[in-house]
Amino acid sequence: MRYLLLSSCLFILASCSSVYKNLQPATGDINYIQKFKPNFNNALYKAEIDVVGHHLSGLLLIKTLPDSTVRMVFYNEMGFKFFDFEFKQNGDFNALYVVKQMDKKPVIKTLKKDFELILLLRKDTQTSYLRKDGNSLYYIFPKQKGSFCYITDLGGSEMKTMEISSPHKPIVQAIMKNYTDGIPDTIGITHTNFNFTIGLKKIER
Repeated sequence: MRYLLLSSCLFILASCSSVYKNLQPATGDINYIQKFKPNFNNALYKAEIDVVGHHLSGLLLIKTLPDSTVRMVFYNEMGFKFFDFEFKQNGDFNALYVVKQMDKKPVIKTLKKDFELILLLRKDTQTSYLRKDGNSLYYIFPKQKGSFCYITDLGGSEMKTMEISSPHKPIVQAIMKNYTDGIPDTIGITHTNFNFTIGLKKIER
C-alpha cells in the first residue's frame, strides 16, 4: 500500500513538471525580442478561424492608429463583421463589437491573449528572464498563471515559435513567418488542449 502511494505521488509530481524545467539560465537583453514585433501599420490578411465549433473565413484588417492603438477587424467578403477589437498601448483592451455566436467571455478572453501573443504586448520586463537549451533561446514573460514565451535560435536572428504556457506545458503555439518591411506574411495560432485555430495569410494590395 505504501509503495502504491509513493508511486502515485511520484507520478503526480512527474506529470506536474514544467516542460521548461531543464532549460539553463542565459544572459542577454530581454528587450531584444522586440525586434520581432510586427509593424502592422495597415495589413490585410485572408483569415481562417475555427472556434467553438464554428468555421469562419474572411478578412482580418490589422491597423495601427496614430496613438499606437492596434485595431483588429474581422469580416467576411460581403462585409459582415465578426469582431472588432482594439489593443491600447497601455495594455487596455476593448471588444468594440463581437457577433452573437462568438460573444462569450471565454472566447473573447482567448482571442485577446492569442493576439497579445503575436503583437508582443503586455510584456513585464521586471519579472521576465532568459533561458536556453542546445538549440534555442527562450524569452519568458511570466503572467498570473503560466507565461508568454518567445523562442528564437541561439543567435536571436530567427523567431522559431511563440507560446502561451500553463505552469507545466504550452497551451497555445504560434508562428510568424516571412517578414517584409516588418510585416509577417504568414501567421498561425494553434491551441493544444481544444480545437481553436487561427490561420492568416497576408494579401498584397
